[in-house]
Amino acid sequence: MAQKKYLQAKLTQFLREDRIQLWKPPYTDENKKVGLALKGLAKKYSDKLECCENEVEKIIEEIRCKAIERGTGNENYRTTGIATIEVFLPPRLRKDRKNLLETRLHITGRELRSKIAETFGFQENYIKIVINKKQLQLGKTLEEQGVTHNVKAMVLELKQSEEDMRKNFQLEEEEQNEAELKEKRIERTKRGLEILAKRAAETVVDPEMTPYLDIANQTGRSIKIPPSERKALMLAMGYHEKGRAFLKRKEYGIALPCLLDADRYFCECCRELLDTVDNYAVLQLDIVWCYFRLEQLECLDDAEKKLNLAQKCFKNCYGENHQRLVHIKGNCGKEKVLFLRLYLLQGIRNYHSGNDVEARECLHKAQQLFKELYIDPSKVDNLLQLGFTAQEARLGLRACDGNVDHAATHITNRREELAQIRKEEKEKKRRHLENIRSLKGMGYSTHVAQQALHAASGNLDEALKILLSNPLMWWLNDSNPETNNHQESPSQENIDQLVYMGFDTLVAEAALRVFRGNVQLAAQTLAHNGGSLPAELPLSPEGSLSSPTTSPSDSAGTSSASTDEDMETEAVNEILEDIPEHEEDYLDSTLEDEEITIAERR
Repeated sequence: MAQKKYLQAKLTQFLREDRIQLWKPPYTDENKKVGLALKGLAKKYSDKLECCENEVEKIIEEIRCKAIERGTGNENYRTTGIATIEVFLPPRLRKDRKNLLETRLHITGRELRSKIAETFGFQENYIKIVINKKQLQLGKTLEEQGVTHNVKAMVLELKQSEEDMRKNFQLEEEEQNEAELKEKRIERTKRGLEILAKRAAETVVDPEMTPYLDIANQTGRSIKIPPSERKALMLAMGYHEKGRAFLKRKEYGIALPCLLDADRYFCECCRELLDTVDNYAVLQLDIVWCYFRLEQLECLDDAEKKLNLAQKCFKNCYGENHQRLVHIKGNCGKEKVLFLRLYLLQGIRNYHSGNDVEARECLHKAQQLFKELYIDPSKVDNLLQLGFTAQEARLGLRACDGNVDHAATHITNRREELAQIRKEEKEKKRRHLENIRSLKGMGYSTHVAQQALHAASGNLDEALKILLSNPLMWWLNDSNPETNNHQESPSQENIDQLVYMGFDTLVAEAALRVFRGNVQLAAQTLAHNGGSLPAELPLSPEGSLSSPTTSPSDSAGTSSASTDEDMETEAVNEILEDIPEHEEDYLDSTLEDEEITIAERR
């Protein structure tokens, strides 16, 4: 199959260079049948390629038929508005000819999925359609999703075996259950990541009690991300990790939707951020690798663009000749596995495009890098006996050029360094939570406390000054029921407390109206402003602010609350199971897949 794709690419390249139009005479007659001149063309190109003339003639005829099909489809689309979609089926259903489907573009994604299922023998609830590197949305029309004439659609099957191979009802039921489970896993993935991303954005969860995700740099320290981009980046990285977990299990059909979702969320982040982290580059490699393993590389029109983007991102992130990486980590041995996969995929892509010289160069670089990165199993065993994990052993040996003693020292130092970093990050998080609790104890809501601490770079005293100097900030941002008492008039007891502190009775009553009966906030604000309320507070004629209202649904719980909480816990736990403990998990590889792929292309 790979040899045929190579010949197809080379012959297409020759035809383009010679400006041969196979759909016109003398290669095609008036009845659209093959012309006699095609044999002479096959002879010319077979001599040039030094391969079988009959095989070349057969491939040229396939190219001619495809060109005529495309021309007929184009004419049909112009006159009737009926578009042609090229459908790429799973490998088990792959045929030599194209799988074409005609449809109008005003139908919904659900209708297209149903048509594909009916035409090619799938159960429609157990397939996903990928067009333009995006999952087909069932509720929108094809036009709304940018689907055009002659577009390529890839079918991802959630079941593993053919319908017609089922031997009994029990097997059929098991396979349906398997597909349903996979679909539920995808939905739980989305739900779990949404919950974790929300917790990360709130930054007030207790790490001892509530699971959450954090973003760290290459040394393992948390990094600050603008709130506007934090959720998108968190979702992007979460989907990427989930996709990588499926890749490890070789569940490529489920991995691809996760990876494409990760790509979509990464695109919501600013370009500057993407150029400074290697996550986006690794994702591009994983997407192309997934298409390759699904044997659908031809369906990814911009594979070359993605690989070039990955190479550019690696250069921006690691520096020329990896000098920035060496400065940060002291070595670049572990990251070389990424370049091995990059060169390998570039070689495969060039081969399928007919660029044999470039393909050989890339594959040669991949082969040389594989020899450099190959690890003697006995060295891994030596480190295992010292109490290190297999993953630590592989990463350590690559960082230390295969030296066992140096690798043991490297792993030990890294363990100690990470333990110290985690301790410091945990302490930083604890202080942040204590500061929020302190401000809440003074009467401020969680949301307002967060905003003030963010503005004060985490300094509690500065945050308090900000709040006291800007009571309007408290009012505009506090719609939290925990501080919103909605009382019509303050109690005499609360007024008496403020009067006892030395404030005027009328001012005390007005302050309590403003702060909804909160004595602490009223007292702090009056004391900070010399016994009066600041002029910028927009008081109503009655001397109080008009309170925002909450809908009845905000205050009432439902009997299903505990069930929803259980479902959330299940979704979150499923995500956390696939989040690797080791921060360099994405750099760890046994290189088994790469070894097989290189061997197949020698």
